[in-house]
Amino acid sequence: MWQHLYDPIGNAYVSALLAAIPIIFFLASLTLLKLKGLNAALLSLGLSVVVSIALFGMPFEKIASAAFFGILSGMWPIGWIVLMAVWLYKIAVKSGKFEVIRGSIASISNDQRVQVILIAFCFGAFLEGAAGFGVPIAICAALLVELGFKPLKAAMLCLVANAASGAYGAIGIPVLVGAQQSGVPLDALALMMIAIIQLSTLFVPALLIVILDGMRGLRETWPILLLIGVLFSASQSLILYLLGPELVDVIPPVLSMGALALFMQYWTPRRIYREEGAPEISDKRWSLPEVIRAWSPFYILTAVILTWSLPAFRALFAAGGPLAFTTIPFAMPALHLQIEELPPIATAARALPAMWNLNLISASGTAILISALLTTAFSSSITLRQSAGQLRQAFLELWKPLTMICLIMAVAYIANFSGASSTMGLALAESGQVFPLFSPVIGWLGVFITGSVVNNNTLFAHLQAVTAQQIGTSQALLVAANTSGGVMAKLISPQSIAIAAAAVNQVGKESEIMRITLKYSLGLLVYVCIWTLILSFLL
Repeated sequence: MWQHLYDPIGNAYVSALLAAIPIIFFLASLTLLKLKGLNAALLSLGLSVVVSIALFGMPFEKIASAAFFGILSGMWPIGWIVLMAVWLYKIAVKSGKFEVIRGSIASISNDQRVQVILIAFCFGAFLEGAAGFGVPIAICAALLVELGFKPLKAAMLCLVANAASGAYGAIGIPVLVGAQQSGVPLDALALMMIAIIQLSTLFVPALLIVILDGMRGLRETWPILLLIGVLFSASQSLILYLLGPELVDVIPPVLSMGALALFMQYWTPRRIYREEGAPEISDKRWSLPEVIRAWSPFYILTAVILTWSLPAFRALFAAGGPLAFTTIPFAMPALHLQIEELPPIATAARALPAMWNLNLISASGTAILISALLTTAFSSSITLRQSAGQLRQAFLELWKPLTMICLIMAVAYIANFSGASSTMGLALAESGQVFPLFSPVIGWLGVFITGSVVNNNTLFAHLQAVTAQQIGTSQALLVAANTSGGVMAKLISPQSIAIAAAAVNQVGKESEIMRITLKYSLGLLVYVCIWTLILSFLL
């Protein structure tokens, strides 16, 4: 049994700085050194191995097993989900449905500012609530490119839009895990989520318009920004308060899409905005049956994903369920229950599990696979052979970003199992009464490292609750801050960047997407930090 050592240098801040070397290098390599994502990930992985051995004294066989665990997790479920989502998109393109989809969107508005609210913000939020794991970025970024947006800008807009929905993820799991790990009552955590994140959600549509068309765009589109911002944020808050987090990213996006489509029948901006060089969309009008058929891949995807999310369906695959045999567990050698997490990260010394589960049917990627097969079967314009060809093409385009995701997951798992992530969190917790200012930074680091708000709350929700108790502030506030700060890192987490680059066919330009998105991630993080500190004084 190997135990975590959270302050190997004898100075919490120096230990944390050294533990952060792989993360700092990865950020610098993309933003300053302008390395390709795959090269940056490889070098960061090497640094992670060196730091784990030299700083924490982690045995090499445990480092190797943690890295392998991360690679497997990058392949399944993340890589599987991304590959299937891009395949579904390619089927829709190959079958000719996108010409009709473009036309149906143009019938709402030919203005690209309206289109980015409809697709990146509303539809992206719905896909986040239904599937999560990069699906909204992959699908919506590709849709925007088809509508004439420049690829890198399309990727960045979808990443920024995810700040409004990423806190609740697929069926509210991030918030549920935060409550479970911290011991904070779910209703108390929900109230604090409303207090912190919903204020920024109100202004995300306006931020998207400013990015796209500056202050002039803001002046020209303020009616729809007011409508969608208030309706989306208010309905999210109401559902979170009354029903809990499960439907927060399902019902509000649907309401917002419907309201926007209806509003645009009676109002139009005085100037139609189109990106320079964007092709004009044909003014041909399509019949309702044609539009319904064109959007069918996404109806099918929604229905299948929501079925996969139902408690009754998930129970089929739980331990003792009739389909439990379709989940194949694999205990990582030299790692499973062979590393102890210590207080204050855990309430008592706890052996860390390291089980990789190959859930063949219950995985979200399998749900998307079934959606793709059903879309092919119901489309007369694409054969099964052509559909298989699109899958092959998707794999050829994605193998590099998927490899990058696997390598970054290896870095994340080494950081988690070596205790490096906890070392950084504990150093920030040393700040005492001003800790609420830095509390969201822990969440930001957690998501940047792991790529997941769920994993971030698994890692740091308990630490936030313990620190809150020590400094005499609200535990629910700091757990909500951990979640909210984490969402702002989703904009630039390596996994999100890799998915966005692949979706817009810009593999190798991850550093450019990182550079143009980083300032928005940091700006939103600063807001969460300052607002959390103010709330800590008021509560």
